[in-house]
Amino acid sequence: MVRLLVTYMEQLAPPPGPALSSPLAAAGIARECPDADDYLSLYRSVGMPLQWDERLRMTREGLLAFLGNGSTALYILRHGGRSVGLCEFEGVGERDVELKHFGLIPEVQGRRLGPYLLDWSLRAIWSHRPERVWLHTDTWDHPKAKATYKRIGFKAYAEVWEEFAD
Repeated sequence: MVRLLVTYMEQLAPPPGPALSSPLAAAGIARECPDADDYLSLYRSVGMPLQWDERLRMTREGLLAFLGNGSTALYILRHGGRSVGLCEFEGVGERDVELKHFGLIPEVQGRRLGPYLLDWSLRAIWSHRPERVWLHTDTWDHPKAKATYKRIGFKAYAEVWEEFAD
């Protein structure tokens, strides 16, 4: 078992201020419905350094159901046509929407693409009029994760030590 400090955060209104513009001319974001193989490829590329495994543990049928669910929203950042980032939500159309996964492949980090992807995706989610968007982050996440979430309007509402299978 691994013990991690998990911080639960929520956003109760859309991101403040004007929308961020793309820091790179060849970068763009769209809500996409990738097939299972393309999704898992991006999920692994983004999530391996962060020890993501939730979607890797799903059955093929479970993954297909997740990808086809109307309350799932996947925003994919592409640079030069290549998928390089992911912002994934569950519960779209409901009162509470959870930001499940957010990140970039390591080679494009540090170019301001993360804040751009997060800002763009959150504004799209808020167009569905939820009451809140929430997430959890832990000690395995990117070192700048909490600061990035705070800058865009998330506030911590709980911190808990939790145990996870190793």
